[in-house]
Amino acid sequence: MTVAEWCVFGTLMLYLLTIASVKWAGYRHFDNARPRDPAFYEDAIRARALGAHQNGIEAFPFFAVAVLLAEFRLGPQHLIDELAVLFLIVRIAYVFTYLGNRPTLRSILWSIGFAINIAIFFLPAIRAYLPA
Repeated sequence: MTVAEWCVFGTLMLYLLTIASVKWAGYRHFDNARPRDPAFYEDAIRARALGAHQNGIEAFPFFAVAVLLAEFRLGPQHLIDELAVLFLIVRIAYVFTYLGNRPTLRSILWSIGFAINIAIFFLPAIRAYLPA
């Protein structure tokens, strides 16, 4: 497996761990029979963790497709790997800024992550113009 493919897995684990950690930390208040109970998410940190989790679910498909498309269409693997690692780092920082209630920085990080995805997606189209 390539580094980028491991980053796809890491991104998946990140959005799962974002919500799992809050549920684990609040285990006395979390009712697994009602996992989507809005009352559990009334606490500010839990609400932000849910938001970060949901955004992770939204961001994951484009990242996974961009990586797979770039690899299948023979984009430069070293660039795909480097950008995928950068995306994962940005997403980790995004989660921390979401949990830390830093909306402006969070939006900047989201924009950077989206730009990275676009770059990965278009690597096969521009590979002829890249240095060898």
